Amino acid sequence: MIAMNGSLDIPPASPPSRRRLGLVAGLLLLFALGAPSGGQVRKVSNPIANRDIFIVAHQDDWQLFMGDVASRILKAGLPARFVYLTAGDDGRDSLYWQTREHAALRSTAVAAGRINPELDEIQCSTVMVMEHAVRKCSLGDTESYFLRLPDGKRNGTGFARYSHQSMRSLRGKKIEAITTVDGAATYQGWPDLVATVEELVDAGGAGVVVHTTDPSIAANPHDHFDHRMAGLLVEDLRRRHPIGARYYAGYALATRAANRSNSEAREKTAIFLAYDAEMMRANKNWGAYREHPAFYAQCMARTYARSPRDR
Repeated sequence: MIAMNGSLDIPPASPPSRRRLGLVAGLLLLFALGAPSGGQVRKVSNPIANRDIFIVAHQDDWQLFMGDVASRILKAGLPARFVYLTAGDDGRDSLYWQTREHAALRSTAVAAGRINPELDEIQCSTVMVMEHAVRKCSLGDTESYFLRLPDGKRNGTGFARYSHQSMRSLRGKKIEAITTVDGAATYQGWPDLVATVEELVDAGGAGVVVHTTDPSIAANPHDHFDHRMAGLLVEDLRRRHPIGARYYAGYALATRAANRSNSEAREKTAIFLAYDAEMMRANKNWGAYREHPAFYAQCMARTYARSPRDR
């Protein structure tokens, strides 16, 4: 999440209209989430051809940067997987990052057209992937995987609560291993992490398209280092497999011209606010929109992506 992962350095953006703020306030009343169930299994999932996989750093990244794309895929009845690399913990305790997971599942349900899913529709368990414990939650044709790595902070230096571990430090070999915030898994170096995500992606399968934040500083300046690490991890996957990919603008999004239709902007807003409302259900001070309304309103009207070979 942008406002909750280190200091936010937002480029200048025009303020949202009163009408848009009113729409946002109204949508906040629509959403709530029940707690998912638990369990322990070992099998990850069956391979699915022609699928879309969203690999992001934090629990609200895809909603902000590619939410309308995810909704279009899910409402077409196509399967999708969501891989969340960090816990998005912001250096906080388990109540905060577990709430973020619940909020991510709520927004996934809304993107799929299920505004009020029954509790037993969301099935969660622990799966073993390359000998690492990963939280998996399923809803309809979606699968969500939460790796729960420590949030790297805006600059990639990590937080004291989790010994300043970060994906940036792991990839740069400043640390030899990284342990999840729940202590359930340890990744022995960057290649171990990449191999684990590779297993989740099933990169050898047909028709895989990975959606992630753009790792290019030139194409996507001023972004969170966790966002950049997600993109670089996908770059490493593409060196090993001929998978398709779409790279999306992150923090730089608000500096570009609006390019979503009114209906696309409304769809994206509903998905993001499903997430935000769940956060505020747990703690009213955890709402993202109230902290930076102009920035978030700008993001709702914009989605920019490129193929990896384009600049």
